[in-house]
Amino acid sequence: MPFGEYSLRLQHGIQGGFAPPTPNAIHTLTRPMNSDQLHIMSAVRPDGTPQLNELAPKYISSKDDHTNALVQELHDILKDLPTEQPPGSEDIYGLDTSIAWGSEDLQWMNGAPEGCGGGESFIKATDEQKAKFKRAVDIVNELVGKTE
Repeated sequence: MPFGEYSLRLQHGIQGGFAPPTPNAIHTLTRPMNSDQLHIMSAVRPDGTPQLNELAPKYISSKDDHTNALVQELHDILKDLPTEQPPGSEDIYGLDTSIAWGSEDLQWMNGAPEGCGGGESFIKATDEQKAKFKRAVDIVNELVGKTE
């Protein structure tokens, strides 16, 4: 099923504590309403540098069958995965990575906007759920790496 409007954000580097986390990369993918393009904005922090550097935006076709299959798989994975409770308490997937998805039918986010490090979560991810989350991260990275 092709999706309408949605947005997606992946952040590598969510574990914090007393200080906020230092992200290594933030990728934002959006499909605006009535658009045939997926907009990809990325900011990465090269090793040893203190700040994120924005990369040039890129656009890929949202009508591409492979892209749609990846987005559908990602949506299906996320809708069945738990998030930490309370939000931001613990990185229950152990990948120091968060995903935020927003569409008409699904709002999902692990790791609070300020990262994780606020104690222990009441929810724990199973090994199967951790594997599914890793696949979700791989899907986003594949979408970010796509070219026309």
